[in-house]
Amino acid sequence: MRTRAAGRTGDVRDGLPLAKRIVPVAAAKAAAAGGPHGDGLVVLRADSAFYGHDVVAAARRAGARFSITARSSPAVSTAIASIRADAWTPIHYPNAVWDEAEQRLISDAEIAEVPFTAFTSRRTADHISGRLIVRRVKRLNPTAKTATSVAGGDRQGELFALYRYHAVFTDSPLPLVQAEKTHRAHAIIEQVHADLRSGPLAHLPSGSFAANSAWLVLAAIAFNLTRAAGCLASAFHAKATTGTIRAQLINIPARLARSARRLRMHLPQHWPWEQAWSQLFQATLAPPRPA
Repeated sequence: MRTRAAGRTGDVRDGLPLAKRIVPVAAAKAAAAGGPHGDGLVVLRADSAFYGHDVVAAARRAGARFSITARSSPAVSTAIASIRADAWTPIHYPNAVWDEAEQRLISDAEIAEVPFTAFTSRRTADHISGRLIVRRVKRLNPTAKTATSVAGGDRQGELFALYRYHAVFTDSPLPLVQAEKTHRAHAIIEQVHADLRSGPLAHLPSGSFAANSAWLVLAAIAFNLTRAAGCLASAFHAKATTGTIRAQLINIPARLARSARRLRMHLPQHWPWEQAWSQLFQATLAPPRPA
């Protein structure tokens, strides 16, 4: 997320209220609730767009730890290059993680950490020390062949492995593996926003503040009801987007007919979501169970 201030694109210091308002309030509420780990530990997790002194300093003033994706820089590259070859720890993801750069799912990686001092271009009092947790993923080389194929006269094999590195600047007291896992377990609010923007929020904004307010309330109600309907329908629809639920269970081609003072709904034949829709119907409109 980048902010725009005074007609230009800038970093977190250009008009973003995160450091001055959002961080203190969120840290206080999380601490009052016992922290995300249930032990009072509050960690500010953010992407590289929020990698800046103001945000990190605000987290420390609020009594929270920080875990922020570090931007690529000569200092970060130098720190990564200083990691010993035997310091890398292999990890395996129970659920594959989507790699945006290579557009593929990855299940294995290696992680390591190194001490790091950030924001050294500022005055000495603003320098902040912590840990640089680095995850590296081996690059794919589709032209590389195995040793057997090379011996058979095919193309040259891979001479050495190439990696892509992802660095996280943190002062979390958690062990390496747990700290890296905690950083990846970011909030799902971004997916919720995307879901809402592809649905009711696509109609915003209007020229009337009152209309925007009312439509936002209705959008939240519709979103919650649709999510509840998906959970009642099937395990697949419980995780599907609201757009998928609307397309498969709500906006369905059906014909209403009245016979013998009864209203009947004729649904399509060979409908792939018949069972899910029937389960939703029974859960919401079935007669109450006898006491």
